[in-house]
Amino acid sequence: MAKMLKDTLETIEKYKSATPHYSELLDILGEILILREEYRRKMEKIIFPIDDRLIETKITGGLPLVDLSSEDCDLTEPRQYFLALLGIAEKRVPGETDEIIEKIKDGSVDFEKMVRDSFYSLQDESLNELEDSEDSEDDVFDLVDLFLEESLRPAMEKVVEKYGKTITEAGWSEGYCPICGKEPKIGEIKEEEGVRYLFCNQCGFEWHFKRITCPFCGNDEQQTLAYFTVEGDERYRVDVCNVCKRYIKMVDFRETKEEANLDVEDIATLHLDMLANEEGYD
Repeated sequence: MAKMLKDTLETIEKYKSATPHYSELLDILGEILILREEYRRKMEKIIFPIDDRLIETKITGGLPLVDLSSEDCDLTEPRQYFLALLGIAEKRVPGETDEIIEKIKDGSVDFEKMVRDSFYSLQDESLNELEDSEDSEDDVFDLVDLFLEESLRPAMEKVVEKYGKTITEAGWSEGYCPICGKEPKIGEIKEEEGVRYLFCNQCGFEWHFKRITCPFCGNDEQQTLAYFTVEGDERYRVDVCNVCKRYIKMVDFRETKEEANLDVEDIATLHLDMLANEEGYD
């Protein structure tokens, strides 16, 4: 893991030189990755209740392993990680995260509810109150949203470490993550045959998925599926579905033999998100 982190940080520095307009976001990602590794090492056990006897049934039924709605999930360690992550925002906008930290520590903002709501894309009134306060900075709350998702990543990676091979061997075929149920934002084309893999930003798991199928609605009619690239850099493309109007970014480093880190690539390809949105895809 230490070598992987070192290689990733070197990739970030390379991308900062190539795409200076993403430098600040890439700097933030670098700091997140260092903290993530620190907290992942501290975690001694899986905090999510997973019954090994039900794994096969869950996979067959298309159910992800982690059910965050379970009251048995102890989110103490993700809470500590989240508070540490807020230090990244504090360095950039001093004083802006004090209120959030205090409200989480005194219990007036329920971190567990906040993180569960963000996981299921619900609105948390306690966070909205903070966001609507007179002194709030939009950039800070963009980071808070990012940190809420990130706060679960080390704990989710523990699940991936233990059960990832089992899931892969079982042949999961859904377009959402078999570990946590989140939808992918980016994926990669690998192997000589051009196999498509989807990547989950929430837990870091990667799984094989049919190439000519939309992961979001299951559409496999070739005439309603398409992709576009940016001229001059065919290593990146955007797969789009004209039935559900969704898109996913894809990375193809087979020619250059580079090792893709999809956490980094997701930020380095934000221009593709903007292009897809401009074309009417979500």
